[in-house]
Amino acid sequence: MKRITLLWFISLFLICNSFAASGLRIMESMIMPSRILKQDVHFSVCLPANYYNVKQSFPVVYLLHGLGDNESSWLEYGKISQYADKAVKDGDASPMIFVMPEGFRTYYVNDYKGSFLYQDMFVKELVPYIDSLFRTVADRQHRAVMGYSMGGFGAMILHLKHPDVFGTAVPLSISVRTDEQYITEDASGWDDQWGRLFGEPGFTGTDRITDYYRQNSPFHVLAGMTAAEIKKLNIYIDNGDKEQTLCRSNEELHILMRNLNIPHEFRVRDGGHSFQYWCSALPNALRFISDGFNGKPYRGDKMAITKTSQLPEKQMLKLTINNKQAFSFVPAEYEKTNRFYPVIYVAGNFSDSHRKAIATTVNNEIENNGVSPMLIVFLPSNTVKELKSALPELEEKLRIRKGYRFRALAGYQDLATDVCNFVIDQEQFSTCILADAYLLKESFLSEATDMKKKTLERTSFFIAAPDKGKYYEGNGNAHMLLRDNEMQHEYRVKEGDGGFSWFLAAWPEIITYTAKRFHK
Repeated sequence: MKRITLLWFISLFLICNSFAASGLRIMESMIMPSRILKQDVHFSVCLPANYYNVKQSFPVVYLLHGLGDNESSWLEYGKISQYADKAVKDGDASPMIFVMPEGFRTYYVNDYKGSFLYQDMFVKELVPYIDSLFRTVADRQHRAVMGYSMGGFGAMILHLKHPDVFGTAVPLSISVRTDEQYITEDASGWDDQWGRLFGEPGFTGTDRITDYYRQNSPFHVLAGMTAAEIKKLNIYIDNGDKEQTLCRSNEELHILMRNLNIPHEFRVRDGGHSFQYWCSALPNALRFISDGFNGKPYRGDKMAITKTSQLPEKQMLKLTINNKQAFSFVPAEYEKTNRFYPVIYVAGNFSDSHRKAIATTVNNEIENNGVSPMLIVFLPSNTVKELKSALPELEEKLRIRKGYRFRALAGYQDLATDVCNFVIDQEQFSTCILADAYLLKESFLSEATDMKKKTLERTSFFIAAPDKGKYYEGNGNAHMLLRDNEMQHEYRVKEGDGGFSWFLAAWPEIITYTAKRFHK
């Protein structure tokens, strides 16, 4: 035993000296001899651009890969050096060391048999090994874990089970299952992916919910945490709305954490299970990690800055609908053409300044060639249910292009449910937009169940929700129901707790999606 230990230290000494002499910034497939696993473990490293020019120590991010990938994946497909360099240059992140370990097919846990103690190796060997090789700030605050898919599970579980080692976690597209999904998953897939880890292949039904599974399921671990343990957590979850099974499990995890008052950031953006999506998460992920390293509250997601011009008064028209005053935005060319336009009807309790801000955003998108010209009609309060009789009247007063394809209906906050009901009943809209919607879980379920077949074929839903809003469960369950029933929809969860400023920030993406539906 003493001989093995001596050889290990000699090996470490030689590697340290070799590294110090290399001067390399990016090192692929380095080797750490593991006594716990009784084999070598490969890992890649990306150092800060100024590593050799200064004497300071740096925080460390452990980047975890997905099932079937390896220690080179974050370099080759994740372009981590490029994203990190840009984040530092733009002032969005501090310089940091990235370590990309070989994860095999372990989900970054010890297997239930104790035959491959990967997590023990990670915490007891790899972390100290990295601290010995490089100038690291060797404490929990300055260590983070980030990963995609299987690596997302690893980032989450390593942080939950070892918060004194890793102070921040950024799980992307977490490959995780709810208990129900776990119980009902196909036997062959379950045996290969989960049974071999959590015990044991061949189990079916509730027998799969073993004690060892509970000890390693984020759902069960989170539910059993104390207030003191929760205070150590710093988590940013990001998941694409085009995911399949993971749509439900990630959403359920967010809902559980909200219900348990566990602080965290949660985002759902356009995309699926791909490096294109995970790379697009990096700017805000690195920003979040950097704030954690610096012991500061999260600054918030980086917002795109767009130039806006003042909206001319002539582009806001006053109308009367069912003897009530309404307003419409028209494009700058409106008075100089006889063409007809697509329209978004907007239902919400907006002030004059709110309507002008919404219209200005649309006008700038048109001026910048982001979307084709369109009309925005701001409906009078409490007239959504009267819209059926108002539509012909509106189409006489405004040059609205005929046909359901060129009509969209948007509901904001407390008017979203009325909008949803009207769209389902009338089958006259290509898009139904629910923004910061006050959706109750039960009401949307009943509405969706009653949807007519033609509505499902013709209408797409766009749901935009704040991650800290009051109606997170209703919006989340709406998305899961639409996904489960393969209904056309887009789903976004954005930073914040809702309100008009939040809505206005979400509005450009809503406009862009709706314009695509107009011209599909």
